[in-house]
Amino acid sequence: MCGIIGIIGNAPVAPLLLDGLRRLEYRGYDSAGIATLVNGRIERRRAEGKLNNLANLLERAPIAGTTGIGHTRWATHGRPSEANAHPHATERVAVVHNGIIENFQELRDELAAAGRRFETETDTEVIVHLLSEYLDRQMTPQDAVAKALSRIHGAFALAIIFAGRHDLMIGARCGSPLAVGYGDGEMYLGSDALALAPLTNRICYLEEGDWVVLGRDSAEVRDADGAVVTREIKQTALSGALIGKGQYRHFMQKEIFEQPAVIGDTLHTYLNPLRRRIEMPELPVDLGSVPRVTISACGTAFYAGMVAKYWFEQIARQPVEIDIASEFRYREAPMPDGGLSVFISQSGETIDTLSALRYAKAQGQAVLSVVNVPDSAIARESDVVLQTLAGPEIGVASTKAFTTQLTVLACLALAVGRARGAVDASREAALSSALVEVPARVAEVLGTDKEIAAIAHELVEARDVLYLGRGTMYPIALEGALKLKEISYIHAEGYAAGEMKHGPIALIDEDVPVIVCAPSGPLFEKTASNIAEVVARGGRIILISDRTGIEKVGTNATHTVELPEIHPLVAPILYAVPVQLLAYHTAVFKGTDVDQPRNLAKSVTVE
Repeated sequence: MCGIIGIIGNAPVAPLLLDGLRRLEYRGYDSAGIATLVNGRIERRRAEGKLNNLANLLERAPIAGTTGIGHTRWATHGRPSEANAHPHATERVAVVHNGIIENFQELRDELAAAGRRFETETDTEVIVHLLSEYLDRQMTPQDAVAKALSRIHGAFALAIIFAGRHDLMIGARCGSPLAVGYGDGEMYLGSDALALAPLTNRICYLEEGDWVVLGRDSAEVRDADGAVVTREIKQTALSGALIGKGQYRHFMQKEIFEQPAVIGDTLHTYLNPLRRRIEMPELPVDLGSVPRVTISACGTAFYAGMVAKYWFEQIARQPVEIDIASEFRYREAPMPDGGLSVFISQSGETIDTLSALRYAKAQGQAVLSVVNVPDSAIARESDVVLQTLAGPEIGVASTKAFTTQLTVLACLALAVGRARGAVDASREAALSSALVEVPARVAEVLGTDKEIAAIAHELVEARDVLYLGRGTMYPIALEGALKLKEISYIHAEGYAAGEMKHGPIALIDEDVPVIVCAPSGPLFEKTASNIAEVVARGGRIILISDRTGIEKVGTNATHTVELPEIHPLVAPILYAVPVQLLAYHTAVFKGTDVDQPRNLAKSVTVE
């Protein structure tokens, strides 16, 4: 996760910005930078690599100023560089940005036609030039930001400073967190309240769509419609654990709501936004000639692999086998020459997955791992690592790690499809565009939180719950059932919808809620038939679908949750979110230990 800090202060701000960035190092990054206002001019210092490189640069070339912004960042694509590091700036404005801008290409073309000169391929640079264009039209900074926010689409957090305005900073959030800190004659912005801990214990969390105008001793918050609103200022105890949860009750809840940001960060690593093309690191095999991909993982990561199997086979036309890691090596499966084995793990320390990896290596397979911890055992023993940029996941029940795993695997499937000739440039661009939309669409899904919480009230007393799905929704049904079992201790099972009549239908009565994940599309009509079978037997349907699907069968459902209509490729990522929220709220209402459920460990390191 990229990190943001901004300060309107009374003392030299560069050391404070650097210290704040150090407190955000846990998120991971490969470049960093700060910008301050010096005699009205924007001055920048940026460096690739670790923060020590930036610190050394600041020692050699100090930067003055009492107003400034800072950023830690993963490179958008390709190698990290000083040119691609934030803040991005013109003579008039400097911006740091977390997230992803969906329509940046359209805006870039418009601005380039107006004479704006672009120096990078990042989507962030569009924001800088858009603001500069409006400022050149004599708009005030506030009006320029309001106009720009109405034009950009996506999930993002922004901190902005303006040349000549030492007393002004503007922040905005849409699907990516941002907090305001209140000091004594000073004001602060931070993507994480932990970054602000040494500076203040008075924090206001911006809500979805909010933007804030900071003065030296004021903060005016406006909502997405531009109306001035009041957001509660909270007194925080300066403990890492409490601040780590921010305004959320549990780490799991916080991590669910971080998903627009971390999915965007992960996409930035593998998707070139300018070319709408997937860019993978150098791999140990020719993806175009791999005879078979073998996927192995445990628990939630295994379900991510199940979704990937659909993607690899349907999109890339690549044969795939998938195994639960704890069973894989005991099958003593023969492995093909030139094969690729993919291992998925949040921690990178899962012993069953590590043992499966070692078996595959002994069989001469190239080994690719999808992990969240780059220096983990699985990462160290892999030929190539595709990292998920989920940041630390504290809750035992995996949420943001799962959706970032799906994001990486979707990108890998497109890369394999291109290498095999199954995906041409136009189709890759279309599928990449669908991926770019995901962070913003996930933010929309999070807007159903209260609605899902109301439904969860009815699950608390359930003895059994069934989840149904077809195609890529089948693994999501399995994952939804696992989440409910893990944290609420309610027995739940996920089934392929077509298998219901082969046994599970015997369980259905008026006391068994049936949760159906069913986006409209080619498989919807068959799932609708399964819904009718459940209703005929007195079952209570909770339907998670888009508007088209709900209009078709919504009258048969006890409850519906409407999701955006999206490309089938990205549906599993979106549909993971409501089943996470449903499990979370059910567990909260039951009073269980959400973050540390009984008998479970975050990383399973013994067989």
